[in-house]
Amino acid sequence: MRPPRLAVVLVAHGSRDPRAAQATEALTRAVGARHPEWDVRASYLDHNGPRPRQVLASFDDEGHRRAVLVPLLLTAAYHGRVDVPGEISAARAAGVRLDVELADVLGPVSGAVPDLLLDGLVTRLDAVGDLDGLVTPLDAVGDLDGLVTPLNAVGDLDALVLAAAGTRDAGARVTVEQSAAALSARLGLPCRVAYASAAPPLSGDAVRALRAAGHERIGLASYFLAPGLLWDATVASAREAGVQVVAEPLTDTPALVSLVASRVTAALLRGARPDARVLVPS
Repeated sequence: MRPPRLAVVLVAHGSRDPRAAQATEALTRAVGARHPEWDVRASYLDHNGPRPRQVLASFDDEGHRRAVLVPLLLTAAYHGRVDVPGEISAARAAGVRLDVELADVLGPVSGAVPDLLLDGLVTRLDAVGDLDGLVTPLDAVGDLDGLVTPLNAVGDLDALVLAAAGTRDAGARVTVEQSAAALSARLGLPCRVAYASAAPPLSGDAVRALRAAGHERIGLASYFLAPGLLWDATVASAREAGVQVVAEPLTDTPALVSLVASRVTAALLRGARPDARVLVPS
Protein backbone atom coordinates (compact mmCIF):
# COMPACT_ATOMS: atom_id res chain seq x y z
CA MET A 1 0.00 0.00 0.00
CA ARG A 2 1.29 3.44 -0.91
CA PRO A 3 2.05 5.83 1.93
CA PRO A 4 -0.87 8.24 2.25
CA ARG A 5 1.21 11.40 2.34
CA LEU A 6 2.98 13.20 -0.49
CA ALA A 7 6.77 13.29 -0.13
CA VAL A 8 8.04 16.88 -0.16
CA VAL A 9 11.75 17.71 -0.04
CA LEU A 10 12.78 21.29 0.73
CA VAL A 11 16.24 21.99 -0.66
CA ALA A 12 18.24 24.72 1.05
CA HIS A 13 21.69 25.95 0.08
CA GLY A 14 23.24 25.13 3.44
CA SER A 15 25.57 27.23 5.58
CA ARG A 16 28.27 26.97 8.20
CA ASP A 17 26.15 29.32 10.31
CA PRO A 18 23.80 27.22 12.49
CA ARG A 19 21.11 29.91 12.29
CA ALA A 20 20.54 29.06 8.63
CA ALA A 21 19.73 25.40 9.30
CA GLN A 22 17.53 26.41 12.23
CA ALA A 23 15.53 28.66 9.91
CA THR A 24 15.22 25.90 7.31
CA GLU A 25 14.01 23.42 9.90
CA ALA A 26 11.50 25.96 11.20
CA LEU A 27 10.15 26.49 7.69
CA THR A 28 9.99 22.71 7.16
CA ARG A 29 7.95 22.27 10.35
CA ALA A 30 5.65 25.14 9.40
CA VAL A 31 4.94 23.74 5.93
CA GLY A 32 4.31 20.29 7.43
CA ALA A 33 1.97 21.74 10.05
CA ARG A 34 0.05 23.64 7.37
CA HIS A 35 -0.21 20.50 5.21
CA PRO A 36 -0.36 17.38 7.41
CA GLU A 37 -1.18 15.35 4.29
CA TRP A 38 2.44 15.93 3.18
CA ASP A 39 5.61 14.38 4.60
CA VAL A 40 7.92 17.39 4.50
CA ARG A 41 11.67 17.06 5.08
CA ALA A 42 14.62 19.42 4.81
CA SER A 43 17.77 18.83 2.79
CA TYR A 44 20.90 20.82 1.97
CA LEU A 45 23.21 21.24 -1.00
CA ASP A 46 26.27 22.07 1.08
CA HIS A 47 27.67 22.31 4.63
CA ASN A 48 24.72 20.55 6.29
CA GLY A 49 23.00 17.22 5.81
CA PRO A 50 21.18 15.33 4.57
CA ARG A 51 21.61 15.89 0.85
CA PRO A 52 18.48 15.89 -1.33
CA ARG A 53 19.51 12.58 -2.94
CA GLN A 54 19.62 11.00 0.53
CA VAL A 55 16.15 12.23 1.43
CA LEU A 56 14.78 10.95 -1.88
CA ALA A 57 16.38 7.57 -1.20
CA SER A 58 14.76 7.48 2.25
CA PHE A 59 11.35 8.21 0.77
CA ASP A 60 11.93 5.52 -1.85
CA ASP A 61 12.90 2.98 0.81
CA GLU A 62 9.74 3.79 2.75
CA GLY A 63 7.56 2.97 -0.22
CA HIS A 64 6.70 6.42 -1.52
CA ARG A 65 6.11 6.65 -5.25
CA ARG A 66 6.08 10.40 -5.84
CA ALA A 67 7.99 13.37 -4.49
CA VAL A 68 8.26 17.11 -5.07
CA LEU A 69 11.56 18.95 -4.65
CA VAL A 70 11.23 22.62 -3.75
CA PRO A 71 14.41 24.72 -4.10
CA LEU A 72 14.55 27.14 -1.17
CA LEU A 73 16.21 29.68 -3.43
CA LEU A 74 15.14 33.17 -4.45
CA THR A 75 16.87 33.10 -7.85
CA ALA A 76 17.37 30.46 -10.52
CA ALA A 77 21.14 30.87 -10.55
CA TYR A 78 23.70 28.04 -10.64
CA HIS A 79 22.34 26.20 -7.62
CA GLY A 80 18.81 26.22 -8.97
CA ARG A 81 19.73 25.43 -12.58
CA VAL A 82 22.48 22.86 -12.00
CA ASP A 83 22.89 21.66 -8.41
CA VAL A 84 19.26 20.86 -7.58
CA PRO A 85 18.54 18.93 -10.83
CA GLY A 86 21.92 17.24 -10.32
CA GLU A 87 20.71 15.85 -7.00
CA ILE A 88 17.77 14.23 -8.78
CA SER A 89 20.12 12.73 -11.36
CA ALA A 90 22.38 11.44 -8.59
CA ALA A 91 19.40 9.82 -6.87
CA ARG A 92 18.44 8.18 -10.15
CA ALA A 93 21.99 6.87 -10.61
CA ALA A 94 21.82 5.37 -7.11
CA GLY A 95 18.68 3.46 -8.00
CA VAL A 96 15.94 5.73 -6.67
CA ARG A 97 12.79 5.23 -8.73
CA LEU A 98 10.48 7.84 -7.29
CA ASP A 99 8.53 10.03 -9.67
CA VAL A 100 10.04 13.41 -8.85
CA GLU A 101 8.66 16.80 -9.78
CA LEU A 102 11.00 19.78 -9.51
CA ALA A 103 9.21 22.92 -8.31
CA ASP A 104 10.13 26.47 -9.27
CA VAL A 105 12.38 28.58 -7.08
CA LEU A 106 10.65 30.96 -4.67
CA GLY A 107 11.63 34.12 -6.52
CA PRO A 108 10.30 35.51 -9.81
CA VAL A 109 9.70 33.05 -12.65
CA SER A 110 9.23 34.28 -16.23
CA GLY A 111 9.05 37.83 -14.93
CA ALA A 112 6.24 37.15 -12.46
CA VAL A 113 7.02 38.22 -8.89
CA PRO A 114 4.95 36.14 -6.44
CA ASP A 115 2.57 38.24 -4.39
CA LEU A 116 3.30 35.97 -1.45
CA LEU A 117 6.99 36.85 -1.67
CA LEU A 118 6.11 40.54 -1.46
CA ASP A 119 3.74 39.78 1.42
CA GLY A 120 6.60 38.18 3.32
CA LEU A 121 8.97 41.10 2.71
CA VAL A 122 6.35 43.62 3.84
CA THR A 123 5.52 41.54 6.91
CA ARG A 124 9.15 41.56 7.98
CA LEU A 125 9.40 45.32 7.46
CA ASP A 126 6.20 45.88 9.40
CA ALA A 127 7.55 43.81 12.29
CA VAL A 128 10.55 46.08 12.86
CA GLY A 129 10.60 47.92 16.15
CA ASP A 130 12.50 50.98 17.28
CA LEU A 131 16.05 50.16 16.18
CA ASP A 132 17.74 53.52 16.58
CA GLY A 133 15.07 55.69 18.15
CA LEU A 134 14.14 56.96 14.70
CA VAL A 135 11.26 54.67 13.75
CA THR A 136 8.18 54.28 15.93
CA PRO A 137 7.74 50.73 17.23
CA LEU A 138 4.85 48.61 16.07
CA ASP A 139 3.44 48.11 19.54
CA ALA A 140 1.82 51.54 19.27
CA VAL A 141 1.43 54.92 20.89
CA GLY A 142 -1.56 56.49 22.60
CA ASP A 143 -3.58 59.09 20.72
CA LEU A 144 -5.15 62.18 22.24
CA ASP A 145 -8.26 60.26 23.28
CA GLY A 146 -6.24 57.70 25.19
CA LEU A 147 -6.71 55.01 22.55
CA VAL A 148 -3.91 52.83 21.29
CA THR A 149 -3.13 53.33 17.62
CA PRO A 150 -0.85 50.78 15.92
CA LEU A 151 1.85 52.28 13.74
CA ASN A 152 3.43 50.80 10.65
CA ALA A 153 7.23 50.80 10.39
CA VAL A 154 7.00 51.02 6.59
CA GLY A 155 4.98 54.22 6.92
CA ASP A 156 7.94 55.88 8.59
CA LEU A 157 10.27 55.23 5.65
CA ASP A 158 10.87 57.17 2.46
CA ALA A 159 13.13 54.66 0.64
CA LEU A 160 14.20 51.02 0.70
CA VAL A 161 17.19 48.87 -0.11
CA LEU A 162 16.44 45.28 -1.11
CA ALA A 163 19.53 43.40 0.05
CA ALA A 164 20.28 40.00 -1.50
CA ALA A 165 23.12 37.52 -1.06
CA GLY A 166 24.47 38.14 -4.56
CA THR A 167 25.21 36.15 -7.68
CA ARG A 168 27.41 36.42 -10.77
CA ASP A 169 24.47 35.25 -12.89
CA ALA A 170 23.17 38.34 -14.71
CA GLY A 171 19.82 36.70 -15.42
CA ALA A 172 19.35 35.91 -11.75
CA ARG A 173 20.16 39.51 -10.82
CA VAL A 174 17.43 40.64 -13.21
CA THR A 175 14.90 38.73 -11.10
CA VAL A 176 16.13 40.52 -7.96
CA GLU A 177 15.59 43.82 -9.77
CA GLN A 178 12.09 42.64 -10.67
CA SER A 179 11.36 41.94 -7.02
CA ALA A 180 12.68 45.36 -6.03
CA ALA A 181 10.48 47.04 -8.64
CA ALA A 182 7.43 45.11 -7.44
CA LEU A 183 8.16 45.95 -3.80
CA SER A 184 8.58 49.60 -4.77
CA ALA A 185 5.21 49.57 -6.51
CA ARG A 186 3.55 47.78 -3.58
CA LEU A 187 4.77 50.30 -0.99
CA GLY A 188 5.03 53.45 -3.09
CA LEU A 189 8.70 53.89 -2.15
CA PRO A 190 11.88 53.97 -4.23
CA CYS A 191 13.77 50.70 -3.80
CA ARG A 192 17.35 49.96 -4.78
CA VAL A 193 18.97 46.54 -4.98
CA ALA A 194 22.17 45.71 -3.10
CA TYR A 195 24.26 42.55 -2.76
CA ALA A 196 26.39 41.09 -0.01
CA SER A 197 28.79 39.49 -2.51
CA ALA A 198 29.52 38.72 -6.17
CA ALA A 199 28.08 41.95 -7.59
CA PRO A 200 27.82 45.64 -6.69
CA PRO A 201 26.54 47.65 -5.01
CA LEU A 202 27.00 46.81 -1.36
CA SER A 203 24.06 47.72 0.83
CA GLY A 204 26.01 50.60 2.40
CA ASP A 205 26.65 52.07 -1.04
CA ALA A 206 22.96 51.78 -1.89
CA VAL A 207 22.01 53.54 1.35
CA ARG A 208 24.49 56.33 0.66
CA ALA A 209 23.16 56.74 -2.88
CA LEU A 210 19.63 57.12 -1.55
CA ARG A 211 20.81 59.63 1.03
CA ALA A 212 22.55 61.61 -1.71
CA ALA A 213 19.24 61.65 -3.57
CA GLY A 214 17.58 63.31 -0.57
CA HIS A 215 16.06 60.34 1.27
CA GLU A 216 16.45 60.34 5.04
CA ARG A 217 14.49 57.38 6.43
CA ILE A 218 15.80 54.31 4.66
CA GLY A 219 14.90 50.70 5.41
CA LEU A 220 16.65 47.48 4.52
CA ALA A 221 14.40 44.69 3.24
CA SER A 222 16.19 41.34 3.55
CA TYR A 223 15.97 39.26 0.38
CA PHE A 224 17.23 36.31 2.38
CA LEU A 225 15.45 33.15 3.46
CA ALA A 226 17.64 32.73 6.54
CA PRO A 227 20.23 34.61 8.58
CA GLY A 228 23.88 33.83 8.06
CA LEU A 229 27.29 35.37 7.46
CA LEU A 230 26.29 37.13 4.22
CA TRP A 231 23.19 38.59 5.86
CA ASP A 232 25.32 39.80 8.78
CA ALA A 233 27.70 41.45 6.30
CA THR A 234 24.99 43.26 4.36
CA VAL A 235 23.35 44.46 7.59
CA ALA A 236 26.68 45.76 8.91
CA SER A 237 27.33 47.60 5.66
CA ALA A 238 23.88 49.22 5.71
CA ARG A 239 24.11 50.21 9.36
CA GLU A 240 27.53 51.76 8.84
CA ALA A 241 25.92 53.93 6.15
CA GLY A 242 23.10 54.97 8.49
CA VAL A 243 20.15 52.79 7.53
CA GLN A 244 17.15 53.37 9.79
CA VAL A 245 15.37 50.01 9.74
CA VAL A 246 16.64 46.46 9.17
CA ALA A 247 14.08 43.75 8.50
CA GLU A 248 14.76 40.13 9.39
CA PRO A 249 15.08 37.38 6.73
CA LEU A 250 11.89 35.67 5.60
CA THR A 251 12.52 32.39 7.50
CA ASP A 252 9.12 30.85 8.35
CA THR A 253 6.73 33.77 7.86
CA PRO A 254 3.18 32.61 7.00
CA ALA A 255 3.51 34.14 3.53
CA LEU A 256 6.65 32.11 2.84
CA VAL A 257 4.95 28.94 4.06
CA SER A 258 2.11 29.63 1.64
CA LEU A 259 4.57 30.35 -1.17
CA VAL A 260 6.35 27.04 -0.64
CA ALA A 261 3.00 25.23 -0.62
CA SER A 262 1.95 26.97 -3.82
CA ARG A 263 5.15 25.82 -5.53
CA VAL A 264 4.40 22.23 -4.48
CA THR A 265 0.85 22.43 -5.83
CA ALA A 266 1.98 24.01 -9.11
CA ALA A 267 4.61 21.29 -9.61
CA LEU A 268 2.01 18.57 -9.06
CA LEU A 269 -0.37 20.17 -11.55
CA ARG A 270 2.40 20.57 -14.10
CA GLY A 271 3.41 16.93 -13.67
CA ALA A 272 -0.17 15.79 -14.15
CA ARG A 273 -0.45 17.37 -17.61
CA PRO A 274 -0.02 14.89 -20.47
CA ASP A 275 2.15 17.39 -22.31
CA ALA A 276 4.24 18.30 -19.26
CA ARG A 277 7.95 18.55 -19.83
CA VAL A 278 9.94 15.70 -18.28
CA LEU A 279 11.88 17.18 -15.37
CA VAL A 280 13.65 14.11 -14.05
CA PRO A 281 16.18 12.18 -16.11
CA SER A 282 15.56 8.43 -16.10
